[in-house]
Amino acid sequence: MIIRTRLAAGVCTLLAALTAGLAFPAGAAAGEPTGQDAPKVDLVLDVSGSMRARDIDGQSRMAAAKQAFNEVLDATPEEVELGIRTLGADYPGDDRKTGCKDTAQLYPVGPLDRTEAKTAVATLTPTGWTPIGPALLKAADDLDGGDGSKRIVLISDGEDTCAPLDPCEVAREIAAKGIGLTIDTLGLVPTAKLSRQLSCIAEATGGTYTSVEHQDELTDRVNQLVDRAADPVVTPVATEGADRCAGAPTLKSGLYTDREEFGQQRFYRVDVRPGQELRASVSVAADRAVNPGYGVLMRAVTPKGREIVRGEAAGNGRTDVISTGLRYPKAESDDEDAPAEAVCLAVSHSFSAASGVKATPGLPLELTVDVVDAPSQAGDVAAFGLGRGWWLLGVLILTGFLAGLVWGWLSRWRVAVWRTN
Repeated sequence: MIIRTRLAAGVCTLLAALTAGLAFPAGAAAGEPTGQDAPKVDLVLDVSGSMRARDIDGQSRMAAAKQAFNEVLDATPEEVELGIRTLGADYPGDDRKTGCKDTAQLYPVGPLDRTEAKTAVATLTPTGWTPIGPALLKAADDLDGGDGSKRIVLISDGEDTCAPLDPCEVAREIAAKGIGLTIDTLGLVPTAKLSRQLSCIAEATGGTYTSVEHQDELTDRVNQLVDRAADPVVTPVATEGADRCAGAPTLKSGLYTDREEFGQQRFYRVDVRPGQELRASVSVAADRAVNPGYGVLMRAVTPKGREIVRGEAAGNGRTDVISTGLRYPKAESDDEDAPAEAVCLAVSHSFSAASGVKATPGLPLELTVDVVDAPSQAGDVAAFGLGRGWWLLGVLILTGFLAGLVWGWLSRWRVAVWRTN
């Protein structure tokens, strides 16, 4: 019994160590953070008339937002360039055309002067309309330039009042530019309609939506988002796939973003030398309402169209992102000067737009390409992730087994001596 207990403990410890090692493989070039410029955040605050409502901890929504902003400004990391934009803060009239232009930069995006920013926030009074779409377009311009992370944090208590400029479509257009800008949204005491609109805006750019009903929740969430902007990020490189292999752009190891229309196939070219392995994956996101039942297919093909390997996945409407990947090891060559082989990645998806939903722009696509030195025995790479480490696993198991036997024998011997004495 002792032997069995010790052996089980040894094997469990061994497997835990191996699992930890496998969970943190060596990083590839595609996962290296980019962006040396300072991270930028633009806080976009709704200052429309509805912000007078007193339903957040016994105070008005505007008062809660001001208090939250003061605390956020105190906690903003030094390396973050922060700005504040308002919507509905200046025009109190009934002219819709004028009200839908009511967005202004309260504090410019740049190095933060906390006293000046707090003074500007203190002047705000709930006033007019809710032009979310126009405010997002202007906020994107506020963050233009540089290759650091860019984040818009939109805080609103009501849906946009400036249709037909749909803020969801505006967010998709911003995402389609490939500038690496993320929009996070927060709804103050939101209705179901507001939640749907703010969720759609956030999802279009890979951001998050949060419902807020208390002032401390607002403070904590905005602080989290500002802090997140300071974290190193991988900025995808915008590319444009071709409709055939011959005209496809040549990609190196890295992270890329593109847009793919419904029913379209996109080609990308990667050069693989003998002794190297191509590892590629693709994710397609449904940033608008789509019909249930869809899939994504990635194929590695030769320039003449012969399929080498494929990866595919299917979904049923329970998730708005679907991913697949593939691996292709190129055999080594006796000729040291052997040229690289052109491999084309063909990507297609079977999403279809729901009734009444715009089909353009295409769905966002994120492509990861990594070309590394291939294992010396390509057959080992599928061995549950252990590769050629099976021999080490066997040695460790044998060592643990023998150690368990010895420990069990010593334990029984000590018990026998104790009984004799």
